[in-house]
Amino acid sequence: MRYRYPAYVGAGIGASVLAALLGYWQKTPCSSGGAWNSFTGQFRDACYTDIYPLYYNEGLAAGKVPYYGHPVEYPVLIGAMMQAGAWLVHSVSDPYARGRDFYYVTVVMLAVCLLAGVLATAATADREGDGAGWKAALLVALSPALILAAFVNWDLFAMALAAGGLAAWAARRPYLAGVLLGLAVATKFYPLLFFGALLLVCLRAGKMREFGQAFGAALAAWLVVNLPVAIPATAGWARFYAFSRDRGADWGSVWYLFEHYNVPVLGDSGQSALNLMSSGSFAVACIAIAVLALAAPRRPRLSQLCFLLLAAFLILNKVWSPQYVIWLVPLAVLARPRIWPYVFWQLAEVAYFFGIWGYFVNLYQAPSGITANWYFVILAARLLTVGVLAGAMVADILHPERDRVRASGLNDDPSGGVLDGAPDRLVLVWGRRNRNTPEPAEAAAS
Repeated sequence: MRYRYPAYVGAGIGASVLAALLGYWQKTPCSSGGAWNSFTGQFRDACYTDIYPLYYNEGLAAGKVPYYGHPVEYPVLIGAMMQAGAWLVHSVSDPYARGRDFYYVTVVMLAVCLLAGVLATAATADREGDGAGWKAALLVALSPALILAAFVNWDLFAMALAAGGLAAWAARRPYLAGVLLGLAVATKFYPLLFFGALLLVCLRAGKMREFGQAFGAALAAWLVVNLPVAIPATAGWARFYAFSRDRGADWGSVWYLFEHYNVPVLGDSGQSALNLMSSGSFAVACIAIAVLALAAPRRPRLSQLCFLLLAAFLILNKVWSPQYVIWLVPLAVLARPRIWPYVFWQLAEVAYFFGIWGYFVNLYQAPSGITANWYFVILAARLLTVGVLAGAMVADILHPERDRVRASGLNDDPSGGVLDGAPDRLVLVWGRRNRNTPEPAEAAAS
């Protein structure tokens, strides 16, 4: 008997291939037209990528090994992917052609990551039923903002590992979930926030053993890939952490907007004040999300909390690069599968993608490009649409009958793994529970 693959597999493969081709095509004015070697040209053509210049700036062109021979501003698995790409093109004699080939090789590796991330997200969503898997595959892979940002940096690598970790958790495999999420944290630091979400929902559902299994596996995986670098090349390895600490208000962030317009107190460009405001406001947001998770009339779904924590981090972080949209897309699709809020957010992200490059043109070749005032209008629009999307998720949590995943009464938290249908063990009670609000186990069984 021939095995029939789920519908999301074909949809995910086809959509991912199309997305990778579109992402590659969007960068061709730089990769084939030479705009990378024209400082303002790469911004005017909106085809900038970190991959090509960092081949030279991180010492790869000179044969230096990341961390050991040159400090790198990224976690270790991105350094490993950098080194793999550099090794594959080391035989090319022309240094400029070698840098371009390094980009091409990296694009192929990232395209594989895109496919893996799309399929993992689709597999997670498919547990909801009603064709949710193939719909999620299309929404993630064909996200316009994701396509534009796909090959700006190495973020698709982290997205694939993080999506794989969430898929493993949904499949009730906490050790595998932990390993994949631990490796994701060793690629980009943002998946660490997922453990905050897991802690909250596992605490409420009394599933701390499963949380401990996942967290322990994540810690072990992170140590396995970090210690071989951190011990012999401490200075190079620590560059990422020092860079994150010392970074000022940068592109895309609300703090950059405050600083530009000299907003009292909030626009203080001092490093210590900025770090305090950014980390302090994020801590307050985390407390608010924790209270929401433990006091909501029904336990939030895991993907909702992951999105809220990540959205709060991005809104309050010192930098919000264009490619960070890759982090949010899979979570947005899983957390609130409604098309129009997603579309409006995507439009704002697309506008920001072109807006920041136009702003760079204006900075270095005025009066061309987009003026500062228009750039900050676009920046504020992106902040607002992510905030609105997060606010809609909060409304879904407070009024679970509005949650599209739960509205039918057939699902509780399909991507929650052991949390799906589990009764609450710890709830913060502010008032009398609404008698019409069903317990999770009852809702899942009805």
